[in-house]
Amino acid sequence: MEAAAVWAGLARAARDVIFPPCCVGCGAAVENGRWRHLCTRCARSLHLVVPPHCTICGHPFFGETVTSRECPHCRLLVPEFGAGRTAVRLKGAGRAVVHALKYHHSLQVLGDITDMMSMAPGYRDYVRDSVLVPVPLHARKLRERGYNQSHLLAECAAQAVDGQAWVAPLLRRVVDTPSQTRFNRANRRENLKNAFAMTPGAVINPRLRYLIVDDVFTTGSTLNACAAVLRRAGAVRVDVLTFGHG
Repeated sequence: MEAAAVWAGLARAARDVIFPPCCVGCGAAVENGRWRHLCTRCARSLHLVVPPHCTICGHPFFGETVTSRECPHCRLLVPEFGAGRTAVRLKGAGRAVVHALKYHHSLQVLGDITDMMSMAPGYRDYVRDSVLVPVPLHARKLRERGYNQSHLLAECAAQAVDGQAWVAPLLRRVVDTPSQTRFNRANRRENLKNAFAMTPGAVINPRLRYLIVDDVFTTGSTLNACAAVLRRAGAVRVDVLTFGHG
């Protein structure tokens, strides 16, 4: 291990003794456990996605759906992409981690997110040897938040595969659309019409595989809109990757 990494680890350990990290789920101090920002009790509500799962959106199959193989999230989606994968279900601790990053500027959870990506079965194999394309924020939203969570998650995915994938911000958001949160599927699709474009000077290599990265998969409308732009620009292999699904 490099000396810098050793000293960084010692500094973090010393800091944690003086200022124990807080659980993003309940606010309690986190002591010994698998995760640095989830207490043992909240960690029990973390659900890493394991097979079998939908090949389009990555949501796990449960109960009778296992035999039908029909994912309710994708019934009305006509995907512009080939496949999708997600790491955690957006419930309990998974939701708490996403909200901490997205709404509370808790960048300290990125280490746990990288570990969760590494532990989700098949996730690393799916990411490896791909170009990771973050879903972009509009310039106004980026100024307000100070960072694009999808870009940070793409960097986490690259770290999870030890750099065997690389991040390329090939897309830009050209329309400052309202938040998708309260829209239904049809309105989400309409809201995103012509919202994305290629970054000026971006070049597509049709021999490469492109993975569009977003924080969560809800209806797939945002990911579909981004995939359509990459397709029109010449990308042949376009898939999607999210951290959470719900």
